[in-house]
Amino acid sequence: MSVEKVLQTIKENNIEWVDFRFVDLGGRAHHISLPASAVDEETFVNGVAFDGSSITGFRGIEESDMVMMPDPGTIYIDPFTAHPTLNIMCDIFTPDGERYERDPRGIAVKAEEFLQASGVGTAAFFAPESEFFIFDDVRYESGMNSSSYFVDSEEAVWNTNRKDEGGNLAFKVGVKGGYVPVAPVDSQQDIRSEMCRLLSEAGLEIERHHHEVATAGQAEINFRFDTLKKTADNLLTYKYIVQNTARQYGKVATFMPKPLFGDNGSGMHVHQSIFNGDSPLFYEKGAYANLSEMALNYIGGILYHAPALIALTNPSTNSFKRLVPGYEAPVNLVFSKGNRSAAVRIPVAAVTPKGCRIEFRTPDSTANPYLAFSAMLMAGLDGIKKKINPVELGYGPLDKNIYELADEDKEKIRSVPGTLEEALDSLEADYEFLTEGGVFTKDFIDNYIALKRSEAQAVAIRVHPHEYSLYFDV
Repeated sequence: MSVEKVLQTIKENNIEWVDFRFVDLGGRAHHISLPASAVDEETFVNGVAFDGSSITGFRGIEESDMVMMPDPGTIYIDPFTAHPTLNIMCDIFTPDGERYERDPRGIAVKAEEFLQASGVGTAAFFAPESEFFIFDDVRYESGMNSSSYFVDSEEAVWNTNRKDEGGNLAFKVGVKGGYVPVAPVDSQQDIRSEMCRLLSEAGLEIERHHHEVATAGQAEINFRFDTLKKTADNLLTYKYIVQNTARQYGKVATFMPKPLFGDNGSGMHVHQSIFNGDSPLFYEKGAYANLSEMALNYIGGILYHAPALIALTNPSTNSFKRLVPGYEAPVNLVFSKGNRSAAVRIPVAAVTPKGCRIEFRTPDSTANPYLAFSAMLMAGLDGIKKKINPVELGYGPLDKNIYELADEDKEKIRSVPGTLEEALDSLEADYEFLTEGGVFTKDFIDNYIALKRSEAQAVAIRVHPHEYSLYFDV
């Protein structure tokens, strides 16, 4: 969309405010609103200034001035504001006009440029399946003398005998019993449909929605694939609309991977493929799962670099509460067709040549999508460049339920790191594939590792409530 059309949209919709947004290293969006009357063609040339020192992981106070440069192709009308507001995503630049090397969206731009310059293909397409929970009550604290959390949901299994509902209406969702039941067990059809309506109005093409496996309101909404940066933009819009729609219903939505102990967590299974113009490059009829050699090498790159990659695709301490066997968590670094216990699954049902793709099932939605998608692409491209064969390296294919294998067979399968610290150690030891073509810089990686280590340390040094159960009477 041109700047002229953006200004026309402002006028035709009586927009009062234009909301300029950018994303930080952790994937959280930030915004500054300008009166629509102050937005003109010069705004798209000069940008909008902000204080980068107040954003975690950006700049020090001595060099805090930064500039948001709006992308005209990202606008949508905010469905939640009382005053008509137009939202627009921005790239981050320094005051002297240089692209800021720690801007996650800028890294996504460089990743797409690197793909095109490599000669492998013209575009990489991504489609995340981002799961979330919808709760009715969330409370937590972490203090010097107390630490606790509490979540509740009207449809949760632990509420079968709750007496304060004004009459318990039963039909609760059992542990691991929430996969696509009809109403009244699925009590959230309407809220998900409203989320989909608003997402469609914001420009996302919705494919389907449903209740997910876990109790207490786990849900999933799928939207259509797009190019790397555009899909990351769409995922930020997705999270914004999901969370604010839930709030309008008096509920709260979270993309935290493991908010409940003892049931499935929320993942972000990422489908991906590479095209050259209109031609799909991952398809070869008659091969295993109809995968081309390029696709196999791409998988090889993903699985070979997975321990380091996971520091960017699963970047929270809570991520590793989900990555444990037994809860459909893809902890096994192998590939397989149709097998959800493998880290890389090849969808085979109703797949056309253009729909042929690989699905990396390990990531979750605490990931910054610009960083996660870029890192996955760089790992895959490294696999293509070096012709990494996942079969020769023992990464499969393994078309069995891995969780039911004998212990001696399980021991032969490489697993994901067990903690965020282990993943960060792997990234520290294996990052060169990310710095190819200057997509990621060493400065960015060092800064990112330091930031994430501080998060891991903050969790590690705090007293956990369960420690009282284990040790208080010693």
